[in-house]
Amino acid sequence: MVLHFGKATGIFVKTMPFVLLRMGIGILLGIAAILYFGIVIGFGLWLLDAGTISGGIGAIGLLLAIVIFIGAWRLISRYVLYLVKAGHIAVIAHIVDTGEVPSNQIAFGKSKVREHFKEASALFAVDQLVKAIIKQFNRRVVSFSNLFAFSSGIRNIIRIIGRAIAIAASYIDEAIIAYMFTTTEENPWRAARDGVVLYGKNWKPVLGSTLLIVLALYAATFVMLLAMTPIASVLGSLSTVFEVVGWVVVFGIVLTIYAGFLNPWVKTVVITTFLIEAQDDTPDSATMERIADRSDKFNELMGKAETEEKEPATAPAR
Repeated sequence: MVLHFGKATGIFVKTMPFVLLRMGIGILLGIAAILYFGIVIGFGLWLLDAGTISGGIGAIGLLLAIVIFIGAWRLISRYVLYLVKAGHIAVIAHIVDTGEVPSNQIAFGKSKVREHFKEASALFAVDQLVKAIIKQFNRRVVSFSNLFAFSSGIRNIIRIIGRAIAIAASYIDEAIIAYMFTTTEENPWRAARDGVVLYGKNWKPVLGSTLLIVLALYAATFVMLLAMTPIASVLGSLSTVFEVVGWVVVFGIVLTIYAGFLNPWVKTVVITTFLIEAQDDTPDSATMERIADRSDKFNELMGKAETEEKEPATAPAR
């Protein structure tokens, strides 16, 4: 397996305008999360101390606050971070494909997204379908439980790897989107289909490097949490409220670093690996049929590609 970490890191540095933009958004979201949970938890503890609510009601209120936060996070991710992420993907793909760095990356990324996807909803629809295909393909092709069924002592490791594969799918679908930015195919569904086929031909190096980096991401996140626990400990010596606030700050900082720095770097590595490994390959019918046998979602994608091609030809003349 060939790793392209060095080249990908160089590209990551070259796309620093997008990285800083995402970091800025991540910081704002991190501050918003700290303020939100700080107010919610602080208010809840105040009510508990005053005897206004019981511990059970407080727990239910906290759970409801978490659900609301997750819903708001997903909404912001879909309509704000998603377009920024797509623009960043377009720039990464351009650098890998041509070796040239756009002078105005933000404007370039925005124009490429508009060029390939008329609406943000179209980009989101393609990405969601591709993500579902990759998940199905990975589950069918890679079965660690079968490989290590003889040893019960490593079942927990198998579960971790299985979870890592699921997380890897969220990065690999972005590599497919990156491929779509490098092709001249005007039909986005057909371009996505071809990208999936190329992944089917090169899944071993792409998935292998992605798994390595996702597992490293687990470790890095854990180390960051350990490194920042003294903040919560120091504040905990003052009062319970300050300790809770300290933990909120710690998680907010970790979330900011992850969303603004680590996540874009991982994405760059996966995209670079995929585009390099697939650059000399072309989609073929044999691989297409093999993936179709493993994924009903891929059959749906092929159907959309054919429908998109037929619609202009069957449109009534004016």
